[in-house]
Amino acid sequence: MPGGRTRRGRLVPAAAKRAAHRGARRTVLAALAVLARTAPGPRPGRRLKVRILLHHAYGTGGTVRTVLNLAGYLARHHDVEIVSVVRTRPEAFYPIPPGVAVRFCDDRTGPRGRLARLLSRLPSVLTPAAENSFGKVSLWTDLALLRALAGPAPDVLIGTRPALNLLLPRVARRGTATIAQDHLNLGSYRPALRREIVRDYRRLGVLAALTEASRAEYAAALDGAPVRIVRIPNALPDLPGGPSPRDRRVVLAAGRLVRQKGFDLLIRAFAPLAAEHPDWTLRVFGSGVRHARLSRQIADLGLAGRVELLPRTADLAGEMTRAAVYALSSRHEGMPMVILEAMHQGLPVVAFDCPTGPAELITHGVDGLLVPPADIAALTRALGAVMADAALRDRLGERARHSAGEYRLDRVGPAWLRLLAEAGGGRR
Repeated sequence: MPGGRTRRGRLVPAAAKRAAHRGARRTVLAALAVLARTAPGPRPGRRLKVRILLHHAYGTGGTVRTVLNLAGYLARHHDVEIVSVVRTRPEAFYPIPPGVAVRFCDDRTGPRGRLARLLSRLPSVLTPAAENSFGKVSLWTDLALLRALAGPAPDVLIGTRPALNLLLPRVARRGTATIAQDHLNLGSYRPALRREIVRDYRRLGVLAALTEASRAEYAAALDGAPVRIVRIPNALPDLPGGPSPRDRRVVLAAGRLVRQKGFDLLIRAFAPLAAEHPDWTLRVFGSGVRHARLSRQIADLGLAGRVELLPRTADLAGEMTRAAVYALSSRHEGMPMVILEAMHQGLPVVAFDCPTGPAELITHGVDGLLVPPADIAALTRALGAVMADAALRDRLGERARHSAGEYRLDRVGPAWLRLLAEAGGGRR
């Protein structure tokens, strides 16, 4: 939060603005907790009412896709509603599953009234300043979200990112179970946000981590807290097509064009291979703030035509069937679903062993290759090995398809049903 000026023109230091934001946030959250304790709780019924808080249900990315996938499965058994904090596009990027209701809070696709325009200029007090979504929400977003949560209470309230998880204990009514999902891992968050997580996640009912490494990390950080910490991986969505014949000389990568995804490292790793394997191409699908920087890097390394920076696609599964290798170059992850999708489509995956996820999805030398985090030379060697050896690609790819089957929805979904029954249905 940069410094600003008061009405008299005096500069307000950034530290003072951060302190003021923290104070306002503490006051608002405390008030919400009092209101929630006095508001009516959930009404018993034959089916559990499950409400999922998601930043943008019509957006893109692994979190959106996996939450929709889970919501569709739960809707077969319970009443499921997704509360989308914002809406910035008129149509959903991923199909909304049958039986899942979606309600939008801050809808930015149509005309906005004067009050909405005014409050949209002011920062959110519900979102920590250290959370990545802070710059994408506002005070108007806060009011719209609280209005959506003011209706009848659900039996189970689920959050899907830190800003929403931290809100759960403050807005959940008596009798509403709270479940926080972490789609990254504790170590990947900024220090200020980590401190708040460690302090306030203790008030949750359940914390669901995607990997065993993340579950253990939270268990150590929250040692002695009453919150129940479980590991439930994301489930593999149904994918069209496949498996890839692995006969097209394409290395594929996909994701948001941000520092976390490490595409700058991947491009550097591919550069020496472009000369050794002139018939191979690296294709990166995605959009984001680093597009211009990555384009310059490709030009500076003389890789124009050999590295293709392409827009995000709704048919990534189809692109996987038209590739021979998948590369994951992330600096950190939660549980990268794109690895499972590539494995399901029969691609050998070469990945940095970053925290967390790749090492729990890939058995090195059996169904893919792992290299030390951010080790560009090691990534070059591993990619070169699978690019040069068709038999190795086939062996790893076929075994990868078998490994990915362990994450089918019919295997992961029942764990969520049991968790909901224990957390929200025990009194029925």
